[in-house]
Amino acid sequence: MFQDIVTDRLILRDLGPADAEFMLFYRSDPEVSRYQSWEPASVDQLRSYFEELAGMDPDTPGAWYQLGIALRSSGELIGDCGIHILDDPRLAEIGITVAPRFQSRGYATEALRAVVGYLFGKLRKHRISASIDPLNTDSIRLMQRLGFRQEAHMIGSLWFKGQWVDDVVFAMLAREWAGDQQSRGNDPTPLAVRGPVDTP
Repeated sequence: MFQDIVTDRLILRDLGPADAEFMLFYRSDPEVSRYQSWEPASVDQLRSYFEELAGMDPDTPGAWYQLGIALRSSGELIGDCGIHILDDPRLAEIGITVAPRFQSRGYATEALRAVVGYLFGKLRKHRISASIDPLNTDSIRLMQRLGFRQEAHMIGSLWFKGQWVDDVVFAMLAREWAGDQQSRGNDPTPLAVRGPVDTP
């Protein structure tokens, strides 16, 4: 069972049936879907997927666990974030999608900073990685803002939507995250991980 993660402006929470229509809308946007390997086909498909997630532990090896990103002030869904625990359960992969009209406001940075803290702090992961198309410069800058280092740029390594594309891998270790937090004068695990909360 996933407990909400609460940040200054956001709540990261489980997805429910009411989220399906808007999630399909923003994930169908060509500027969003061009970099996405997962493209839901219908509202019903999403609702079925959310039902599967409801019975899943976020720390399940081999599975992607999708979280909704909502505004703390209104509860409105603005995007989603994926957590992928690898076959070696000490390793995790992350991804994020924010609806276009909510981009460029720092929400992706705020959401992923909390997810990274959750993975290193609560779930005690050793390493977190992200795989990014080098043409997706916004996501590359996002990883850099979070302090992830670029580990590889693999040329023509991924067959994606009918063509071979490059793949850039960013990663961070738990000790690097803890050191960064301490240098900022923060607790290495500065999360508010709670059950459902009232929105102000």
